[in-house]
Amino acid sequence: MSEPRPLGHLLDESVLGEPVAASHATSEGYLLEAIDLHRRYGHNEVLRGVSFGVHRGDVKAVLGPSGSGKSTMLRCLALLEPVDRGEVRLEGKRIGVRESGGRLVPLSEATLARERSNIGMVFQRFNLFPHLTAVGNVMIGLTEVRGKSPTEARDIAKNMLDRVGLAERAKYFPGELSGGQQQRVAIARALVMNPKAMLFDEPTSALDPELVGGILSIMEELANEGMTMVVVTHEVGFARRVADRVIMMDGGLIIEDAPPTEFFESPQQERTRKFLEAVQ
Repeated sequence: MSEPRPLGHLLDESVLGEPVAASHATSEGYLLEAIDLHRRYGHNEVLRGVSFGVHRGDVKAVLGPSGSGKSTMLRCLALLEPVDRGEVRLEGKRIGVRESGGRLVPLSEATLARERSNIGMVFQRFNLFPHLTAVGNVMIGLTEVRGKSPTEARDIAKNMLDRVGLAERAKYFPGELSGGQQQRVAIARALVMNPKAMLFDEPTSALDPELVGGILSIMEELANEGMTMVVVTHEVGFARRVADRVIMMDGGLIIEDAPPTEFFESPQQERTRKFLEAVQ
């Protein structure tokens, strides 16, 4: 397999129909911001008021135990899950809903797809279409969302596969690829849309240990090139090395948010200290 080349720059019904509350100011100039996110499944309140922001070009690593709400938070940021309360903002603008007559109403599916395309998402389990080849998986967003011709989309997709080291695997189906190769396709699929921010949900957790380094290298390269990223991970070394700030989540809340040196060497919360002892 060829080595990766430099990547380059590339609602829930319970809130819909309610009167629009006064907008929160985005005073910090965040590119991507979560404001008081709440999400519940039945009696299980998974997010209990999550707020944070990421500046353009920064990397925020998210740590925490299973069930702490990390993946749900990412899915809400990517507009794949509605929120019961709160806002997601991109470049200071609320996304995922629109205002009509002083009330919040659902977006059309086409508009929602366009908004989603500005935030790339890479999942634990790749989420590739098994009936499409690698190049087919990468180009589908370009044709279905961006409206590019199949010929143009295919050329762009092939170039992106080359950039993640999979040029010779373009015609392979997901079932013919290793886990690491499938995750590279998933990253290429997100990057080809030229998103404003990238979200990674434990992208190495389903990989054999020897494949982890290749995926982390691609992510680190993206960070070095200025991609805004939120990364849910248990890779402590990556978080120390690459993140501008590190978050600790527990019980649906952010309990710590600090620069890596402070977070790992002198955490303020006892829960954070115990978690770090376990994972390190």
